[in-house]
Amino acid sequence: MSLFASSELTSGLPKAATTNDVGTRTVPAISVPPVANPTSAAEFSNRSRLNFPVPIGRRLPRLATSSFLVAGDIAGYLMAYFLLLPFLPHGSENMILERAFALAALGTIILYASNALYPGYRLHDHEHLRRRTKASVKVAAIAALGAILLPDGSQLLLPLAGFLGLGLIVQPVMRWAARGLSWRLGIWGERAVIIGGRNRIPALMAYFADHWQYGIRPEFSSSDMSEASSDNGPSIALIADDTGSFIAELATMRRQFAEVILLSDTPNLKITGLRPADVGGEIGIRLAVGGRPADSNLVRRALDLAIAIPATLVLMPCILIAAAAIYVIDPGPVFFRHAREGLSGKPVRVLKLRTMYQDAEQRLEALFRDNPAAQAEWASHFKLRQDPRVLPVIGHLLRASSFDELPQLVNIIAGEMAFVGPRPFPEYHLSAMDREFRDKRRSVTPGLTGLWQISERSNADIELQQQLDEFYIDNRSLWFDWHILLSTIPAVIKGKGAC
Repeated sequence: MSLFASSELTSGLPKAATTNDVGTRTVPAISVPPVANPTSAAEFSNRSRLNFPVPIGRRLPRLATSSFLVAGDIAGYLMAYFLLLPFLPHGSENMILERAFALAALGTIILYASNALYPGYRLHDHEHLRRRTKASVKVAAIAALGAILLPDGSQLLLPLAGFLGLGLIVQPVMRWAARGLSWRLGIWGERAVIIGGRNRIPALMAYFADHWQYGIRPEFSSSDMSEASSDNGPSIALIADDTGSFIAELATMRRQFAEVILLSDTPNLKITGLRPADVGGEIGIRLAVGGRPADSNLVRRALDLAIAIPATLVLMPCILIAAAAIYVIDPGPVFFRHAREGLSGKPVRVLKLRTMYQDAEQRLEALFRDNPAAQAEWASHFKLRQDPRVLPVIGHLLRASSFDELPQLVNIIAGEMAFVGPRPFPEYHLSAMDREFRDKRRSVTPGLTGLWQISERSNADIELQQQLDEFYIDNRSLWFDWHILLSTIPAVIKGKGAC
């Protein structure tokens, strides 16, 4: 939710003001050192801009992008229709059903538009999922009511539910294609000037250049802010500062820019230091937010059991085959339990398939004695890319696919873990994190997968792991959990960062 300069904003911001990090108390003229990768930043700016006449240049790219996204959603519904066609009564000759599909698709797309999904800039992916699902459920409820009232309308219920459900599955792929096309044409996103401490702006420039899906095209702030906010300049100002030094300038900035956003922490980059209960699915934060529903943990638990119990039954033969392969290579126990820290600090005995030799600790100590570089890598990540402890073939295969974690379905059924949450780390890993963050980690149930697993997996160092886990805990929601759970599948298939 974009934050505009208002009484609500100014009353909620910190009162302290400093000048040594950002300049004077007037709207600052920020001189920024070169970005770490200036070439990519320049290419990002050049690729993202078309020379449209003013003021049409402000609106035309957004309109064209929205048109591509609408076309993508329509194409998604057409694909859903053709997938269902062999199973429909009377095939393509059922005009009533086809009209019902068309009305349902039209209603859903209208709800998408009313929920700001066209073009949907600055929304996190889990918020896209939440808004799309809610829109589809609303249309399905209306369609069900209409089907009940119509003569013989009950025959429409199952096809309509299948049509809307398939649409939800296919549309993200089509949206990705439409968004990529808009990016290649240089019309995706909106120009934005980032205002904040000099040490933060280069990192933010690089972050939004890499994560272009947010629709932010960052630019260096001009020495003349009135020129930067003119018809030819950026229309958005992103404030990335937690010192309160911009309070006096908010009203002025609101007049100069079409939109002023107080930037919240991003998943990969700690920016403001604020700890919001919920960011509403957007990169901008409104400081007055409501609490989470009291029954959300109960819903999570019900969903965990509904998935974990059948998954355990289906995957048990595969787990037993993997266990047999481990025993053949290194005879001995094939499962092991490792003490980890769980909810409220309660110890959790995490169950895993053994992927290492039984004398793994002695092998690790020997490696550290002969290889200081490996010891430094361990100190930073608590993992090794070339780990002599890992069993040949089967050990690497299980770890790369995360299949060795599947026995933790038993921990989930027992209520010691959830599907999504911060990973339960051993004590030596937690000891590298500060006490305040460890207390925060104890406030939620540890998970089989989490945000840092789908973002960086084992490539993340301790600091980035902490930032990603903290972002998840601060913005935890059922929709965020579903997004992480669904994103885990392609992350595992790609094997990104796994070892």
